[in-house]
Amino acid sequence: MLYPKKFGTNPLFPQASDFRVVSKDQSSGDGVLALRSFSAGELVAVISGEIVPDIRQHTLQISANKHLLDLYFTGYLLHSCSPNISVDMQRMTVTAVKDIAANTFLYMDYAETEEVLYKQFPCSCGSENCRGWITGSLEVPAGSRIESNPGSVELA
Repeated sequence: MLYPKKFGTNPLFPQASDFRVVSKDQSSGDGVLALRSFSAGELVAVISGEIVPDIRQHTLQISANKHLLDLYFTGYLLHSCSPNISVDMQRMTVTAVKDIAANTFLYMDYAETEEVLYKQFPCSCGSENCRGWITGSLEVPAGSRIESNPGSVELA
């Protein structure tokens, strides 16, 4: 199991035989590599971690003031604008949204769980529908122009 015993012994927690956190590349950093295949719709894992009140690196948002700090699995899920997994923070599950071959990194869309990111960054996912800049669902990309009143434009 990837999680320490203090999180419990749920057999659906990520198993070391199925996943490994490894360096992907200099741009992306560490990511979760699936060591076995998963079919679209299949439960990939049940997740756990420490509940904290604030946004931190490696947290996923549960609610406005509750975040899951998981330094063993979900904290290392990589971003893609065309993800291969979906993370449900109410059910605390990770599900494959497309077939995932063995030795493939797990990719989620950070805007699926995060209203505001710990840190915005340029996207390098290369997907056809790449948004170019990674933000939370309620954020405006840094440096973009937003209209506050008709006829006036401000920089965010």
